[in-house]
Amino acid sequence: MADSGKKFPMGLIVGMIVFGLLLAGGVSYFIATKIVAEKSTGAAASGPGVLVKLGDAKDGLLVNIGGVNSGRYLKIGIILEMQAAGAEQATDGKSPSATEVKVLDTVVQLLRSQKIEDFDPGKQDQLKEIIKNELNKTLGAERVYQVYITHFILQ
Repeated sequence: MADSGKKFPMGLIVGMIVFGLLLAGGVSYFIATKIVAEKSTGAAASGPGVLVKLGDAKDGLLVNIGGVNSGRYLKIGIILEMQAAGAEQATDGKSPSATEVKVLDTVVQLLRSQKIEDFDPGKQDQLKEIIKNELNKTLGAERVYQVYITHFILQ
């Protein structure tokens, strides 16, 4: 009767190990989801943007710049990454939405008010930032996330 020492049954030991692993997994899952949720609140506020092309589907915008008598034209393709609520489409397909009209008006006025020197290739990032800031001012919120220039011809 030397085996009369206190022995735990094997099932009890395995059960305690499984319980401990489940408890550790549950706690780590809770902590990980809490941290991810806190980090994503800023990104969730902006959400994924929708891409909106300005002007003609093929050619983009064609604007005379430098005044009426300058004879200088800018052909530019601009795509905006906007908040989904700010990019509503026209209901009947014939007339543009109010947001689209505001966006086009703001961009055309901004491009026409720029000097020829402002269209230097080195200032393209500055031009995109100006367009983004003016549109956000016009629309009343941070609805434009990014401005992409797809083509740029100055004549």
